[in-house]
Amino acid sequence: MTTAPARTTAPAAAPVHTDPAGIHRVLGALEQPCYIVDTGHGIGATNAAPGPGGRIVAAAGPLPPERLGSADFRARSGVAYAYMGGAMAGGIASEELVIALARSGVLASFGAAGLLPERIDRALARFAAEIPHLPYAVNLIHSPSEDALEREGVELLLRHRVRCVEASAFMDLTPHVVRYRAAGLSRAADGRVHIGHRIVAKVSRAEVAERFMRPAPEAITADLVARGLITAEQAELARRVPMADDVTAEADSGGHTDRRPLTALFPGLLRVRDTVQRETGYGQRIGLGAAGGIGTPRAAAAAFALGADYVVVGSVHQSCLESGTSEAARRLLAGAGLADFEMAPAADMFELGVELQVLKKGTLFPMRAKKLHELYKAYDGVEALPEDVRRQLEQQVFRRPLDEVWADVEEYFTRRDPDQLERARQSPRRRMALVFRWYLGMASRWAVTGEGDRTADYQVWCGPAMGGFNEWVRGSYLAALENRRAADVAHHLMRGAAFTARVHQFALNGVRLPAACTEYVPVPPATPGEAR
Repeated sequence: MTTAPARTTAPAAAPVHTDPAGIHRVLGALEQPCYIVDTGHGIGATNAAPGPGGRIVAAAGPLPPERLGSADFRARSGVAYAYMGGAMAGGIASEELVIALARSGVLASFGAAGLLPERIDRALARFAAEIPHLPYAVNLIHSPSEDALEREGVELLLRHRVRCVEASAFMDLTPHVVRYRAAGLSRAADGRVHIGHRIVAKVSRAEVAERFMRPAPEAITADLVARGLITAEQAELARRVPMADDVTAEADSGGHTDRRPLTALFPGLLRVRDTVQRETGYGQRIGLGAAGGIGTPRAAAAAFALGADYVVVGSVHQSCLESGTSEAARRLLAGAGLADFEMAPAADMFELGVELQVLKKGTLFPMRAKKLHELYKAYDGVEALPEDVRRQLEQQVFRRPLDEVWADVEEYFTRRDPDQLERARQSPRRRMALVFRWYLGMASRWAVTGEGDRTADYQVWCGPAMGGFNEWVRGSYLAALENRRAADVAHHLMRGAAFTARVHQFALNGVRLPAACTEYVPVPPATPGEAR
């Protein structure tokens, strides 16, 4: 008896979804390819090649969020995502925020600016204990009026062997930031330069970007060698590498910002980077990141489409549970819209007239800070203020006699930077500036500590990205403050950016999908605290 040959069954054709919810699910399966199919009765989508009944209109390969941005940035940062948590001064980018993001595969920068050395010292010790093998960065902010702070900050970074710094607010290179970079250089066995101290420079001007993209100035390195702060070999190696491994184009962001549109700023810095790269012939490619206004997946996708190697998110993280600000400030942030921000004088550069972007809704700080700067420009000192003006300041703004405020200022700068006091004693106007800076400094502290009777004076550094984020998450689980965990936010922004990029790929091929299919919606993790 003969046995009939086994009958083979053709594999079932993959289902083609034509309803908006089904198309959305197909688009969201980012680890799989996606096919847009003409079914003869309309457009559908599937994650597997369709059977003979469907004609492929367009196709896109897998696009998991780990593929976005630059592989070089991810490799040298030791992270899974081309995403960075930017520094927010005063410890708002807190130890908890940095640790949470580091454990989720993201580089985050500790907000060391404005903190006393002993607080920074404790934070660095904690990172060494809790995330010894995970990447993180520490903010080094330029302090033009407080040189000692910048110098002491670098001393701490070197003592704790911090491997990555986010340099911000620099208008030019200083000996301190050059020292940090050069002190980490050594010669590898193959003769190449080993970079032990990475720098991510946050800039908003092409001329500053170029200074960080070129080698350290030889006049500065020679002086550092003469003072015994770096070796002659390190000075020689510094000629062969850029000052920064990565440069972030800071657009319209919270805090210090020139409020330049990212679409105008980024292409200009890209041209500078490519020109410097050609002229110097570095062995490494300088990364170029995008910051400012990135609070939604569409914004992140747009930054990657511009050519960003990585994106930096700041303002949005401030509303997360791990941030170092108060619940009262977080609630103000969660209620912010796109137009609820304003520029106000900066405490650290008050005399120079430099401004930073802050939250306007729910606080009188921007108005009061501007008034103080107007008085600073108009009068030669506290004693020169008209009596009625002084009385109004003491009763409504400072809520105490200005002489008492000066006593606090003296105590503060005796510990922090005594040179400031010496200059103030020689100049009544300088003394007035320090008194007014007391209010600006305390206003940010009141927001961080949640001082109940000072809500109207809260200084909350923030930009329009916060308003965009609030609009995007409205109606989702991330709308509630208690659900805003930094790792979840980072995960959804990156996954949403990949989803948006996939939608754009099809749009570029002439496929316009229904609007209901094209918006990434964050869904809660299966397990509380789990970002996926």
